[in-house]
Amino acid sequence: MNPENFYLTLTCTNRPGIVAAVSTYIFEMGGDIEEAQQFDDKDSKRFFMRVSFSCVQAGVTADALRAGFSPIAERFGLSWEIRAVTDLKRVLIMASKLDHCLVDLLYRWRIGELPMVICGIVSNHPREVYSSIDFANIPFHHLPVTPGTKAQQEEKLLAIVSDYRVDMVILARYMQILSDNLSSKLSGKCINVHHSFLPSFKGAKPYHQAHARGIKLIGATAHFVTSDLDEGPIIEQDVTRVTHGDSPDDLVRKGRDLERQVLSRALRYYLHDRVLINGATSVVFSD
Repeated sequence: MNPENFYLTLTCTNRPGIVAAVSTYIFEMGGDIEEAQQFDDKDSKRFFMRVSFSCVQAGVTADALRAGFSPIAERFGLSWEIRAVTDLKRVLIMASKLDHCLVDLLYRWRIGELPMVICGIVSNHPREVYSSIDFANIPFHHLPVTPGTKAQQEEKLLAIVSDYRVDMVILARYMQILSDNLSSKLSGKCINVHHSFLPSFKGAKPYHQAHARGIKLIGATAHFVTSDLDEGPIIEQDVTRVTHGDSPDDLVRKGRDLERQVLSRALRYYLHDRVLINGATSVVFSD
């Protein structure tokens, strides 16, 4: 019998005995721990843990594991989740004319690097803008946004999220600012990527603004979306050096590469249950 693989993630107020209780339970259920990571946040007094394990015992399902684990979770006051690795996360991708992140995610999904179900692609531009991209059978939703239609289109977006049972919305360089209402409703369920100049160089052509100031480092940041624009818990970041010899177009090119890499890494961490929100920050158990 082939083993079934599971992820267990949890967070709680730190206290003795949590690791012992978790490992004992997995052992008693016939499980074999393949990877275990934990973090004790001394500032918040919160404890975080991720365990990847397999079970070969017949009848051990995610539902059975959850039922047996519930008394332990209640005893320690855990916020927790047990998920079968084969129960793929359901993702909705949003994009605008800049399609480099969208294309990159689709490629990584096709080759199996990002194990997920893509429920759909949403854009404020029509399908014709992406005529060179093979969306296969992924549903495409055109939701054009104007000041007069913004609220209505956001309601349509929320309906799509609900109808498709979306676990995570990915803003793959979606160039529309989400309203506070939408950001609040998607809190913890939406990841954005942008250049790391913020709060400097806001607005149009940030790489050109950075070039004019002689910036020597450029970067990209992937984070959870909150009502505080671009200030949600950070998941992943990266930087690269630039020089006086780099043109604004060079900075844009290098920035695109960083955005692709940072967003795909952040999404991969999420898909493997490696990201836990910790207030204004996050705990990332990187692979």
